[in-house]
Amino acid sequence: RNYYGGNWASFSFSGLLSWIKENQQKTDTGDDCEDWRKLILDNEEVISLSKKDKTIQNVEDFCFGDQDSAKDVEEAGALSKLPVFGATGAEGAAEESEEGCPPPESADAESREPEKAADTEPASAAEGKDMEITSENEDSQNTALGDSTLELGKTETASSEISAQEPKKIAYSQIVREGRRFNVDLVSKLLYSRGLLIDLLIKSNVSRYADFKNVTRILAFRDGKVEQVPCSRADVFNSRQLTMVEKRMLMKFLTFCLDYEQHPDEYQDYETSTFAQFLRTRKLTPSLQHFILHSIAMVSETDCRTLEGLKATKKFLQCLGRYGNTPFLFPLYGQGEIPQCFCRMCAVFGGIYCLRHPVQCLVVDKGSGRCKAIVDHFGQRISAKYFIVEDSYLSDNVCTNVHYRQISRAVLITDRSVLTTDSEQQVSILTVPPMELGKPAVCVIELCSSTMTCMKDTYLVHLTCPSTNTAREDLEPAVQKLFNLSTEKETENELEKPKVLWAVYFNMRDSSGVDKNSYSGLPSNVYVCSGPDSALGNDCAVKQAETVFREMFPTEEFCPPSPNPEDIIYDEDGIAPEEAGLSNSPETKPETSVEESSSESSAAAKKEDNEE
Repeated sequence: RNYYGGNWASFSFSGLLSWIKENQQKTDTGDDCEDWRKLILDNEEVISLSKKDKTIQNVEDFCFGDQDSAKDVEEAGALSKLPVFGATGAEGAAEESEEGCPPPESADAESREPEKAADTEPASAAEGKDMEITSENEDSQNTALGDSTLELGKTETASSEISAQEPKKIAYSQIVREGRRFNVDLVSKLLYSRGLLIDLLIKSNVSRYADFKNVTRILAFRDGKVEQVPCSRADVFNSRQLTMVEKRMLMKFLTFCLDYEQHPDEYQDYETSTFAQFLRTRKLTPSLQHFILHSIAMVSETDCRTLEGLKATKKFLQCLGRYGNTPFLFPLYGQGEIPQCFCRMCAVFGGIYCLRHPVQCLVVDKGSGRCKAIVDHFGQRISAKYFIVEDSYLSDNVCTNVHYRQISRAVLITDRSVLTTDSEQQVSILTVPPMELGKPAVCVIELCSSTMTCMKDTYLVHLTCPSTNTAREDLEPAVQKLFNLSTEKETENELEKPKVLWAVYFNMRDSSGVDKNSYSGLPSNVYVCSGPDSALGNDCAVKQAETVFREMFPTEEFCPPSPNPEDIIYDEDGIAPEEAGLSNSPETKPETSVEESSSESSAAAKKEDNEE
């Protein structure tokens, strides 16, 4: 690929248009070097790798504005053709797009830093001071745990105008012009405040490269209306939606869920029942059952068993209050920042990330059965002890016994929030219950402009569910319930809904549940990792990474804390590993010199305001 992050990437709007065009055309990559087979010895055999990415299918994009007005419009500040993290290549971006959607040139990471820094500056003065948080002080909005900083973006000042006014009309040409304000994730996820990824970011000091914002609201869709769900104790008792009796019922049930393991007699008779059936036995009103099932546990009404639902509810409650009134955090500039952060840390200590570098095959020794090397499209042979291969690189010959699941995804740009309140800067998560029997629930994440993922006066909305059909067939019913898709004269009912300005639907392969033994003929030192899974959190990816690491290096610590620059001691040969806290790292270089080379590969570099 010519962008970083694979299916975890984030794109500017022009980069996303190029990615859409690339996946709609789906051309094969030809062999750049016809003589590479001469590099294979007599005692070796090859495992050919796939030349086509089959992980993305059924890509459909729609513009609900005047596309003709954007024909000659270019993205503001598109000065460079260097690849950025998640921005597709300049070659495709420079071409004229189909159907009147011209993808302008992409901008490099450094050219967009000044604007991002300018965006974040005004908020800091009015939003309160940073607070240091420990396990004893878990009600704060911001955190600096130990020497690791996990900085949260805050809600902008309450002086925002109430959105009861007529929403500002946004033309498609304006979206194209302001395209670098968008950071559109291919995969939509949130970080549980006590999840494995947050713990790993803090432990490894990778958190120094990322900023986060609280998810401010948990929403529910019930009886055709969107409403806010009370989560914390304070929210429950301040809620006007619930009667006093319902408040007591809810608090009693949530208290039980926090230590349900201590009361097995209350649920063991229902272990084979669904969680929805168990809730009906708890004397909860229908509205409370709906809130708990879809907005707190966030589980399936038909497939989730009682213990699974209790576990999900407990996880939600345990994450409350660590960094805010909801359990979730969202990375500023998009989920694609997370792999960028690890890529940056890797680069600082000598790792190399190659773009536009196809691999022809794995080279296997016939005697030992182990993989010895790869051959790339330049015809060069690269040897190694271990090989980690993302599932999409494996050919059909290797994946003969593999059965994949699919994820249905949609991304919308809208003109206002699904639930208008006093503050426009809300980050919300909403679960839309299944529209039909046998259909999955749809997870909706709505991002405001202060998350640095969209331009001012717009919202970026992600919809996700397990696939049963194409993404459009799975998700459009939920989109029609929540949003106005009309391009003609709108009815009064449609005027009450946020208007969709632009949308894209696509299916993404979910290979997270595939067992390694399902792949045919892979050597023991070749490890397969999956793409993104359909879960809301990131636990699957963290567990998978740690499992692969421990198989390769059973005596090493997984993601140990990286030293702070001031703690590194230099000698004539470089860094003294024992002084720097790095074991078995003889090739580690002084951080100052590697910082320079890391910043040169600007795609892996974080914004200037984090390079302290």
